[in-house]
Amino acid sequence: MVTRTERNEEKQNEIIKEENRELRKKIVLTTFKIILIIIIISMTFFLYTTYISSKIISVKETRITSEKLPKSFDGLKIIQISDIHYGSTIFIEDIKNLINIINRRNPDLVVFTGDLINKNYKINSSEQEKLIKQMKKIKSTIGKYAILGEEDSNTFTTIMNQSNFTILNNSYELIYKNSNTPILLIGLNSSITGAINIDQAYKYFTKSTHNNDIFTISLLHEPDSVDNIISSYPTDIFLAGHSHNGQIALPYIGGIIKKEGAKNYINEFYQLNNSKLYISSGLGTNGNGIRLFCHPSINFFRLSSK
Repeated sequence: MVTRTERNEEKQNEIIKEENRELRKKIVLTTFKIILIIIIISMTFFLYTTYISSKIISVKETRITSEKLPKSFDGLKIIQISDIHYGSTIFIEDIKNLINIINRRNPDLVVFTGDLINKNYKINSSEQEKLIKQMKKIKSTIGKYAILGEEDSNTFTTIMNQSNFTILNNSYELIYKNSNTPILLIGLNSSITGAINIDQAYKYFTKSTHNNDIFTISLLHEPDSVDNIISSYPTDIFLAGHSHNGQIALPYIGGIIKKEGAKNYINEFYQLNNSKLYISSGLGTNGNGIRLFCHPSINFFRLSSK
């Protein structure tokens, strides 16, 4: 015969077992919720950084005022594009969108500061022809100019030449606009490849017959190259690429991924004595293909003489 005490113990054991079952259910449910939240956050982060943050092209507009600028260039519009890295996160439909963004602003000068094709991407002849067709559509009232990045090869030269870009390879060109007073545009090759030749690029200033006070714009791929220039040659504006502004940026801190050629200068703007350095965030990506708080962009400059 079962005593009252034994019945109480059995009841108590049943209660404990039921409580344990409920506890296990709660643990399993809570674990499932945590895993689900982690998956959702991870997928959201991946989709944002790969398909949103890396795809939406922004336009960074800047007005630059200089008394050195000839009055005939007052209102000059320059668009800088850089680091397309075609085949990374940028493909032909993105290029079409880019061309529309550029042409809507009716630029006078369009400059490309290096790295056209992603180094790990093998572009085929059909894609190359499509890219040339689109790049040729870029409009400018004065001209289109380009320099080489460390990833650019003979394919770059072919595409840019056939797209009506003038390649400045450690060379310069005088730019005229409605007067006989020009500005100077200088283009330097990549410092990482060792192809940069600063003295050759700035050869204009070694000729005694030339005006050393001429308003000068220099195109660089790697922004750190400015340290080897500013002490020797006068430059009003440097336009550079390569850094991608860190590709991952944090509020109030800026870009956090530094690489060779962009360790001293990584963010959008630096005032260096009498020179201004502007660095494009680029359009494509390299490495892991992720952007965070650093959208692909083009730089749109309006120059003013007063």
